[in-house]
Amino acid sequence: MSTTPALAPAHTALLVLDCQPAILAALSEDGAREALLGRIERAVAYVRAAGGTVAHVRVGFTEADWDAVPAANKAFAPLARHRAMHHEDPATAVHEHLAPRAGDIVVRKTRFGAISTTDLDRQLRERGITTLVVAGLSTGGAVLSTVLDAADRDYLLYVLSDGVADPDREVHDVLLSRVLPTRAHFVDTAGLPELLRTG
Repeated sequence: MSTTPALAPAHTALLVLDCQPAILAALSEDGAREALLGRIERAVAYVRAAGGTVAHVRVGFTEADWDAVPAANKAFAPLARHRAMHHEDPATAVHEHLAPRAGDIVVRKTRFGAISTTDLDRQLRERGITTLVVAGLSTGGAVLSTVLDAADRDYLLYVLSDGVADPDREVHDVLLSRVLPTRAHFVDTAGLPELLRTG
């Protein structure tokens, strides 16, 4: 791994994307969900212990949200048509292993990226957050969209390399090896505490 800037905990947020039962269900490999959740759970603990911010981002729709999705939206029109992912459905809640705590940021989105349909950017700026560590699902959806958007907003970006996953392993591998490194540094769960201590 190349040398990366240290993380200043007071200015760092761990973004936990789409860690919801309905989304996690797409990971079909035996033990994949549990292993991913375990690594993200450790990352959350490390960031909290260091004094950083944890931000939970989940996808969920109200009736008005469904009605606002145009037929031209290839990814979300089918969800709206089938009234899927209702925001009050327990399957769209943050997974119980990662349950938000007081002081965490929690936002609900209606598109892939964490920022475009939420006030997450405003909440982060108000806390003086300039660095984001991105974790969760899926690499080809929420992770990619969020990293690209956040890069355009000039955040210092990290991807938690063993804390992201995608149902399509080939897509995941290509994004981690070819695409995401153009916008973000990488750190794995084991390396996160040291990076936080040196910030």
